[in-house]
Amino acid sequence: MSDYLNELNEGQRAAVLYNDGPSLVIAGAGSGKTRVLTYKIAWLLENGYQPWNILALTFTNKAAREMKERIALQVGADRARRLWMGTFHSIFLRILHAEAGRLGFSPQFTIYDAADSKSLIRGIIKEMGLDEKTYKPGVVQGRISNAKNHLVAPAGYAANREAYEGDCAMKMPAIRDIYRRYWDRCRQADAMDFDDLLIYTYILFRDHPEVLAHYQEQFRYILVDEYQDTNFAQHSIVLQLSQSQRHVCVVGDDAQSIYSFRGADIDNILYFTKVYPDTKVFKLEQNYRSTQTIVSAANSLIEKNQWQIRKEVFSEKEKGDPIGVFQAYSDVEESDIVVNKISELKRRNHYVWADFAVLYRTNAQSRIFEEALRKRSIPYRIYGGMSFYQRKEIKDVIAYFRLVINPNDEEAFKRIINYPARSIGNTTIGKITTAANGHNVSLWSVLCEPLSYGLELNKGTVGKLQGFKELIMGFQESISRKNAYEAGLEIIQASGIAQDITQDNSPENLSRKENVDELLNGMSDFCSQRLEEGDDRIRLSDFLSEVSLLTDQDSDQNSDNEKVTLMTVHSAKGLEFRNVFVVGMEEGLFPSEMSGNSPRALEEERRLFYVAITRAEEHCFLSYAKTRFRYGKMDFCRPSRFLQDIDTRFLRLPQDVLARHKIDEAAQNFRNSVRPISPSPTGTQRSLRRIEQYSPSNPSRQVPVSAPTSGNKLYAGQLIEHERFGIGEVLRVEGEGDNAKATIRFRNAGEKQLLLRFARFKVIE
Repeated sequence: MSDYLNELNEGQRAAVLYNDGPSLVIAGAGSGKTRVLTYKIAWLLENGYQPWNILALTFTNKAAREMKERIALQVGADRARRLWMGTFHSIFLRILHAEAGRLGFSPQFTIYDAADSKSLIRGIIKEMGLDEKTYKPGVVQGRISNAKNHLVAPAGYAANREAYEGDCAMKMPAIRDIYRRYWDRCRQADAMDFDDLLIYTYILFRDHPEVLAHYQEQFRYILVDEYQDTNFAQHSIVLQLSQSQRHVCVVGDDAQSIYSFRGADIDNILYFTKVYPDTKVFKLEQNYRSTQTIVSAANSLIEKNQWQIRKEVFSEKEKGDPIGVFQAYSDVEESDIVVNKISELKRRNHYVWADFAVLYRTNAQSRIFEEALRKRSIPYRIYGGMSFYQRKEIKDVIAYFRLVINPNDEEAFKRIINYPARSIGNTTIGKITTAANGHNVSLWSVLCEPLSYGLELNKGTVGKLQGFKELIMGFQESISRKNAYEAGLEIIQASGIAQDITQDNSPENLSRKENVDELLNGMSDFCSQRLEEGDDRIRLSDFLSEVSLLTDQDSDQNSDNEKVTLMTVHSAKGLEFRNVFVVGMEEGLFPSEMSGNSPRALEEERRLFYVAITRAEEHCFLSYAKTRFRYGKMDFCRPSRFLQDIDTRFLRLPQDVLARHKIDEAAQNFRNSVRPISPSPTGTQRSLRRIEQYSPSNPSRQVPVSAPTSGNKLYAGQLIEHERFGIGEVLRVEGEGDNAKATIRFRNAGEKQLLLRFARFKVIE
């Protein structure tokens, strides 16, 4: 037996050595699946298989590269290099280049990336005389991509009644015609997009049995990593190739299937044994990553799912601490609690910043944690994404704010003059820039008096520029009467940004909506906090001044190894950290409100939470806020149902929850302790309604701050409960009447001085 096989546990070794037919390896979190895959390939190479007889399919080039490097250590670099190992797309591209002529393409066919594909679709929409605001290229591209990933060509799509009814419901009945033209135009251009690499491979094998037979004979053994993430097309091609030899090994974990929005189909792994009845199932159940407590907590969570392959993951590491559950009075206090805990653990256990990760359900949640970390000068990085204020939609909105405050801001001017699209093209912008440079004035000056600066434009273009000028000048006149939140909300609505980001429900667009809404939340919070602290600088210019300090950070020289990691749970899959904080554990946030009441969708959300918990090696913490600043006011939140799915033996719960209360009752008690707030729509629906229904004449939507909840006279030594900062002790009270101020030391937010006429709190002791 090869020495490396001695490194495997019994279950891993059995999976490596089995070679009598199809096998399914269910690999629990942290169970060493990569080691099993690499050692199995090494074992095959040492037992009669040539490198070109092995097809190993992965989802990332990084995974393929790492496995090849490990295999090379066992069998030599030359043999490892000759393996057919890579991503689905890279392997199928290799096959298509060799067989292109059979499909009517040249061997040198072009690959269109997503931008090329979208550009072609946009051109077709224009040629067909369709309204691009209705037929948004990104949405059309998504529908075509989905069809291809289900192996539906244009003729099949046109004949599919369900697809047509879906397009009609989206007011886009012509998608089937766009798809046909797009398919034909790609063929005319001798080009394929990424999805074509799948559908044309399937067509090649379906229509040319001699080609399929050749590759079936060549690939004597097929291995697939992360099988729970395969879509219908990938699953079907694997089935085509493995029909003859039936030596196929797929590895994955149904409990970590979290990419249905990308087309992944969990049924591919759940029903693998139905497709291949003679499958041998191996379960890798020993977790080498996490403490016993973390593993047990994750098991107690995921067992609530109905659709799964049952397994009992265990750990032989130390028992470890219970999973800590933090309840915060608000999202503001939640960020303070988390950052304070990070600092405490680092100091006490001598961790480095890179040992910590904060995981959240949506990108928009990063803002408040970024600001809390900045306040304490803690270095951080956004993994797999950009810092909140660097995201395109946020920079677009901020550019509007900048131009309204300073119309001579050239970069802001160029960024938004044609956003949202108002048919002011690069040629016109170039003419404005040339005129401005020639007369040594700003672009705005030329825009205001085009004839004075010799700008030669047709009547239609002059009218569009005049409309843009009037829009900005209207904002300039309006903001003098409004605070930052009111001004920002009006600009987002009247500029057309609100309409632009609410036209479809694609994942990308939903993220844009969430980010813009979070910006407004931050602006509202900015106004409220400043007024409470006795600072009346709450205009749009004041907000911009503060934001500039957040976006124009000094470039630090720290490597990513010296930073706290912030990321979505989806981005965290496959990673591990010594200490993990999963934040925003509230209904409508995690699980996402998008899951609705769909059992399947809720189970995927639970799997996503399972992924979050199992990223932790030593400590895991969960947090939720009783209130979250939304839509210009505080909203009451209910703790996530998933918190109740975890066996309480593995949790360290907040004290008031332990006092014979269920987790959700704790929030209800807090809700009953303050004056009721009128019910409002939830989640994205509420977000869009807030933006779309805004009216400058509606005073109830213009004031983001509320009257204080307490008229009690304060004394030093009293305890108060603040709606954002939580529990605090009054240190001193100064002044009288409207000028009365209190200095309060909060448990998590630190010391703050509040102007009592604006402060929202109640005395509790």
